[in-house]
Amino acid sequence: MAQSDETSPSIREGLVLGAHWGFLAFFASLGGYYLLSLLLTGLVVHGGALGPVQLAHLGPLVLLAFVPNLLLGAGPAFAARRWGHGVLAEFRVVPDLRDLKVGLACGGFSLLAGYLMNLLLLHVYGTTRMTDPLTEVFGGLTAHLAWLIVAAVVVVAVAPLTEELLVRGALWNGLAHYRVPDWVILVLTALVFAQLHAEPTRMLALLAQGIAIGSARMITGRVGASLVAHATNNLVPALLLFSS
Repeated sequence: MAQSDETSPSIREGLVLGAHWGFLAFFASLGGYYLLSLLLTGLVVHGGALGPVQLAHLGPLVLLAFVPNLLLGAGPAFAARRWGHGVLAEFRVVPDLRDLKVGLACGGFSLLAGYLMNLLLLHVYGTTRMTDPLTEVFGGLTAHLAWLIVAAVVVVAVAPLTEELLVRGALWNGLAHYRVPDWVILVLTALVFAQLHAEPTRMLALLAQGIAIGSARMITGRVGASLVAHATNNLVPALLLFSS
């Protein structure tokens, strides 16, 4: 008799509102992310004293840009504990030695793919439209080393964790539950990854990077590997913050 495992689960196991709990976690977290982003944007833009110019010089407030990002990981973590077998069992988020090796390799390919695609896109859009979002957000912190270090940690560790729990965790598990082919899941999650960053001019580059990062999950079956790949991909932009 065939046994159930993470790649061939029972279709009826882990259903919430008629669908796998991963979908509920994904859509609820994504909705909360966009709602909170809109609320914070409204407070910053229309908040008078906390206008865009002053905000760049207030370290703690600059990090508000990443508060909605926390919801991306909180939803999957809660759902995994409530309806699944826990965060560690469902996502295998703690990297092992193989995760490190595969993740570093895929992260390197992601950096290369992003670099080559951005070079191509520079010729299409020009330097005025191809801006660096991290430099735009954290440019005002260059004189505040402590807050710049905090921002770098968020970019390298926190953002990859929350985004991986959402995309290569909850969404990937939900699709795999219905036996969607791995290569289809890889492309779909890469598209979601690219859209999540809301950078239209860099969409093709983000798609290529999403495929490279997602390949780590597909090869190992573990979010820990894609987390390492994502962190590796974000390390170079985070280091460049200190040279801006």
